[in-house]
Amino acid sequence: MSWHPAGRRDPRRAPWGSARSRPDSHRTEGLAHARGHALIVNRRGQYLLHLRDANKPISDPGTWSLPGGAREGDETPEEAIARELLEETGLTIDGLTRFGVVERPGPDGRPRPHVQIFLGQWDGDPSRLEVGEGIMFAFFDVATMAHLTMAPWAARVIERHQAAGAAVPPPGGAPAGRGVPNVVGAHLYLERDGQVLLGLRHPDSAFAPLQYHFLAGHCEQESAVACLVREAREEAGLVIEPGDVEFVHAVHMLWAPGTRPRLQLVFRARQWKGEPQLLEPDKCVSWDWWPVDRLPERTVAYTRAAVDAVRRGRPYTEMGWS
Repeated sequence: MSWHPAGRRDPRRAPWGSARSRPDSHRTEGLAHARGHALIVNRRGQYLLHLRDANKPISDPGTWSLPGGAREGDETPEEAIARELLEETGLTIDGLTRFGVVERPGPDGRPRPHVQIFLGQWDGDPSRLEVGEGIMFAFFDVATMAHLTMAPWAARVIERHQAAGAAVPPPGGAPAGRGVPNVVGAHLYLERDGQVLLGLRHPDSAFAPLQYHFLAGHCEQESAVACLVREAREEAGLVIEPGDVEFVHAVHMLWAPGTRPRLQLVFRARQWKGEPQLLEPDKCVSWDWWPVDRLPERTVAYTRAAVDAVRRGRPYTEMGWS
């Protein structure tokens, strides 16, 4: 089962799970008769799920899944998902955006053509919905979903949305002047003898599996420098003093429409104590030093952009906004 964020393609990205995905020559290949499903979130961060019939020869019988269905005739994906939502729930939801493409098994267990996932927001009462197919609709938070019988592909779509920041577009688009929270990441640029330290991400990592990346982490209730110092110790056993850290670059990026923007701050440590150790092997399988002008092919795109910018003395990069 493979996943491709909307507007992007990475043939090396692993699927959600332990198996490797096969390379795609084009992200939209096989979409002529593809299905579309809607990832609907309310303002409380709950997801609208559809309980499917248990005793019919259908895909994922008896599981909680995402509403949607197959395209008909010459429908565009947008027209198809609007029709499916109306037929299944009686809903018309404005402002749906493409979130990504995923594979899901059919009734025979074989992967179907790619499924387009659409992201949107709705804050109504699901108990009042017209149930055109299946048993019922309900909102659930992530913690409760752990106790449900979920369609595996739908659960992984929600995992991907959570990993992307769990942002949703407001109905009709963002109102003027409304602030959108950004995720802030702190990244360590460690260089010695013309080589930069990068970690190879675990194959089952939710982010960038089997790709090289900075030592990094998300800021919690702490400053970016404090986050960097903490992550360096927790992930690799490196001791860095805050006074030995300097800011060198920022990448402001958007993974895909409807995801939360991310501000990736890159800091250089002028000195440190210790050699990199594998202290979180479930996230990183090796630490390696790479020449700054010959990074490995499988380097995270914004990591590569940041390394290049630091070498050229540029303080800022934008990615994914156009």
